Amino acid sequence: MSFRHKHILGTEYLSSEDIQLILDTADSFKEINSREIKKVPTLRGKTIINLFYEASTRTRISFEIAGKRLSADTVNISASASSVVKGETLEDTAKNLEAMAPDIIVMRHSASGAPHYLAERVGCSVINAGDGAHEHPSQALLDLLTIRQHKGTLKGLTVAIVGDISHSRVARSDLYAMKTMGMNVRLVGPGTMVPPGIERLGAEVYTDMDQALRGADVVMMLRIQLERQGKPLIPSVREYARFYGLNPSRLALAAKDAIVMHPGPMNRGVEISSYVADGPQNVILEQVENGVAVRMALLYLVAGGEHPQ
Repeated sequence: MSFRHKHILGTEYLSSEDIQLILDTADSFKEINSREIKKVPTLRGKTIINLFYEASTRTRISFEIAGKRLSADTVNISASASSVVKGETLEDTAKNLEAMAPDIIVMRHSASGAPHYLAERVGCSVINAGDGAHEHPSQALLDLLTIRQHKGTLKGLTVAIVGDISHSRVARSDLYAMKTMGMNVRLVGPGTMVPPGIERLGAEVYTDMDQALRGADVVMMLRIQLERQGKPLIPSVREYARFYGLNPSRLALAAKDAIVMHPGPMNRGVEISSYVADGPQNVILEQVENGVAVRMALLYLVAGGEHPQ
């Protein structure tokens, strides 16, 4: 089965068949990550540029590891160490990178739509590693892979996503992908952190966290993104933790076999207590582990690969 997309710009543009192919391909790559020698020649001769205009730990490093485990030549560029600090525009940066003939550019940018802008101006494939408060498709896909691992299926599951929904690209990508896969999505947060009209995308919206958690199969916690807020949207962090922090008593409202997820970085004691973050229901480090396999799958598929039958 071949992959029909040149770029990965968001889960909004992926069908259920696309997502299924990505997850199945990632599953086949997971075995490589457990080998003593974690490398295959699949993308030998390909060049991948990781172009990051924002700080990142998990996403940048896992894309780099993913490329290297597929034997691609990977180059990392951060805005602070590039000609951007000298005033170079994104379009000029794109043209200069294209002149070096890369096969894939993985891009993170603070402006929503920046990877789409880049994709229109270069001949190579572009993968969105997070654009502003818009989308973060690889995070949503690794979330789905982690859920499928634990639940065996995706369709019909209920997921509660709690936190700063307005500024979360993870929440948007998760919502698009989860609805495509037939899941029920509850978005939870203070009224100031939930965008008006988002229920039109198929989500149930709650401001009462306890109500939203009842019977949930998956609880996804998000941090408050203070760096994207123009002004404070809550009275205090302490008050936020009181009403929207996940603690053992709140987790008990969810299904008995519910799993706890977080895209990171976590703010312990704010959106999640250490008892829950380190507890038996958390799968947070599994998300990180699955991130490498999912990003290997994305690099492989946009480079023209097919899922091995």
